[in-house]
Amino acid sequence: MALCSGIKANGERCRAQAMRASSFCLNHDPARVEANSRRGSRGGRAGGRGRPSTELRRLQAAFEDLAQKVLDGHIERADGAVAGQLLNGARACLRDSLAAREQEELVARMESIEEALRARKNYYGA
Repeated sequence: MALCSGIKANGERCRAQAMRASSFCLNHDPARVEANSRRGSRGGRAGGRGRPSTELRRLQAAFEDLAQKVLDGHIERADGAVAGQLLNGARACLRDSLAAREQEELVARMESIEEALRARKNYYGA
């Protein structure tokens, strides 16, 4: 089998085997640039602001602060109850956005796996 014609980031020629009927491996195939880019961009999505654990700690602190202010008499119980309901709404939104993100990531992973299986099937001529 022929070696891939692709050039690695360090300037060296790729040493992977080329796919059948192609002069490139899966990683260097020009037809797969978009799919490879999508696959590689997933890594930083959960980084920075918006991390679930950070948001949950922030909500927990707000709940604790609210409860203490109600107990100390700085906030009336009815106002505290409404504020607690609003914070619960924020918590539900966070939960739902996490579930949606997980589902989107699973769909992307499944599409990537299916794509790799199709490429492998084509590679081995099955």
